[in-house]
Amino acid sequence: MSDTFDTFLSNQLLVSMPQLTNPSFHQTVTLICQHDANGAIGVIINRLTEHCLGDIFAHLSLPISSLERSTQPVFEGGPVNPELGMVIHSDEGNWDSSLEIGGGLWLTSSRDILGAIARGQGPSSAIMILGYAGWGPGQLEAEMRQNSWINTPADHSIIFHTEIDRKWRQAANLLGIDSTQLSTEVGHA
Repeated sequence: MSDTFDTFLSNQLLVSMPQLTNPSFHQTVTLICQHDANGAIGVIINRLTEHCLGDIFAHLSLPISSLERSTQPVFEGGPVNPELGMVIHSDEGNWDSSLEIGGGLWLTSSRDILGAIARGQGPSSAIMILGYAGWGPGQLEAEMRQNSWINTPADHSIIFHTEIDRKWRQAANLLGIDSTQLSTEVGHA
């Protein structure tokens, strides 16, 4: 196998394989937000923090008029910079500090989107993330060759609408894989 990785994985879901026992990534689904020759950045979409959006709104002194949105969970996006808050959302709106992921998905780190959500406005599909996962140049590609991850195109339903404890299985199912049949043994054919 070549040491070059021909395809970048932005706008893909990484599904961790059972042999990936690192506690930060065991049984996770990670949305890759940016991937290029300089490395990769992603956010885990199936790990909860102890916080809800209302806690974040209160911490930022944002007036709340949407009690429904206030009860939404906040996700643990990864082990890097866990105090950094970001919102993964559908492409509705025009927000400061946004990165287009692709496929109608955006990552926004500015306060304006949180203010809109607190008022019951903002994108119809959005989740709040604290922290992120990062890989240096070639690191993610090496992990892929070691069978630590499988990837599939990002799926809005899994990101925004699937129950947290079902996201890992559902993401694997997108590839026709029954996660109960996965082995911890690795190898190449």
